[in-house]
Amino acid sequence: MKSLFQATGLAALWLASPAAAKNPVFKGHYADPEALIFGDTCWIFPTYSAPYDEQLYFDAFSSQDLVHWKKHRHVLTNKEVKWAKRAMWAPSVIEKDGKYYFFFGANDIQNDDQLGGIGVAVADQPEGPYQDHLGKPLVDQFYHGAQPIDQFVFKDTDGTYYLIYGGWRHCNIGKLNDDFSGFVPFEDGSTFKEITPQDYVEGPIMFVRGGKYYFMWSEGGWTGPDYRVAYAIGDSPFGPFERIGTVLQQDPEVATGAGHHSVIQVPGKDEWFAIYHRRPLGETDGNARVTCIDKMEFDENGRILPIKITFEGVDETDLGG
Repeated sequence: MKSLFQATGLAALWLASPAAAKNPVFKGHYADPEALIFGDTCWIFPTYSAPYDEQLYFDAFSSQDLVHWKKHRHVLTNKEVKWAKRAMWAPSVIEKDGKYYFFFGANDIQNDDQLGGIGVAVADQPEGPYQDHLGKPLVDQFYHGAQPIDQFVFKDTDGTYYLIYGGWRHCNIGKLNDDFSGFVPFEDGSTFKEITPQDYVEGPIMFVRGGKYYFMWSEGGWTGPDYRVAYAIGDSPFGPFERIGTVLQQDPEVATGAGHHSVIQVPGKDEWFAIYHRRPLGETDGNARVTCIDKMEFDENGRILPIKITFEGVDETDLGG
């Protein structure tokens, strides 16, 4: 397979020497990484980690081997989202019917009277450029106590799309409609159902393995060393989800504040990776977060083994399936 390095040349890439540390995977302060695979390419859509008033755009990164990464600048900015004024956070991107939908949080609203929440943009390709899909937030109020941030779009095995989101220690799930312009009410008439597990704080994700629904989330304070990831396993997207344990956390010899992650599976293989942010040792700036990748493995019963955070990262991986 022709590598991304061969295809695009040195100028477009930041390369990690095989003999050198591969974590973080690219330069710069980036957090809350959403990783997913389109075709034979892995894409990471992170938060630009800076003071809230400077968080006005998103960059993206792509790789065909998880080691060499190409940067795509400003795939979405507040120029395209007129209502977004600050704190543009935690992308979640999904492909549907040949379009790419980019969900994001903006403005860090503190109550229902403020403008902001979860928005959605759309583009014809993963690298954008993305345009505001609705001209307003998709979720702009607090439901069940959940701040409208940290959205994750989950496609179930039956083709149903759900939005799973929430800060302030509450997590909701809602069923998206066909064009992602709103939600399909549940049978009881509600728009969202709360699925908050024990110790949940923020950063939810979900995936299916072996017919089971794995629900993962972040705990602790995002600026502190205790930031970490825990998980539960259920039989449906609605759980119930009983906390099993912590699987990703700081290593005092490597980094602190390891959390707010995503997960990818190599197509056609039972090979999994966790993509997460952490804070370098000795760093006191809360926004000095970097994006890293390490292996995620399971035991014979399907439980997630503790994820070891490393400087070495992962080897070149063929994502072609």
